[in-house]
Amino acid sequence: MHRRISDSIRLNPITALIGPRQCGKSTIAGMIAENRKATFFDLENPVDYASLTQSPMLELESREGLIILDEVQRVPDIFPLLRVIADRKHERKKFLILGSASPDLVSGASETLAGRIAFIDMSVFI
Repeated sequence: MHRRISDSIRLNPITALIGPRQCGKSTIAGMIAENRKATFFDLENPVDYASLTQSPMLELESREGLIILDEVQRVPDIFPLLRVIADRKHERKKFLILGSASPDLVSGASETLAGRIAFIDMSVFI
């Protein structure tokens, strides 16, 4: 699984890990982040949520490396911003987004981020 996710991050501007709560999304994201420059936003943490929702474009543009957005379904308005950043070929950043496998999340991300995102369903590994 770790290798599959790492390969997806290398090949795609955005990789999404989806699955039910407590299936290991955050744990594996933390393991992947250990070996690279990474920024982790836990959107259930009020501090992370506030910093990302007050000035999301500024916050994301100021980062390099792997940017992990955990519980991304809490901020669905972020998908259009991710599209803009992912389309900048000179950007030195990748996104790993984690969230529930809700149809709304998958549909919203699929439509907005078509051609930029790869989905990995973690529920098949529990």
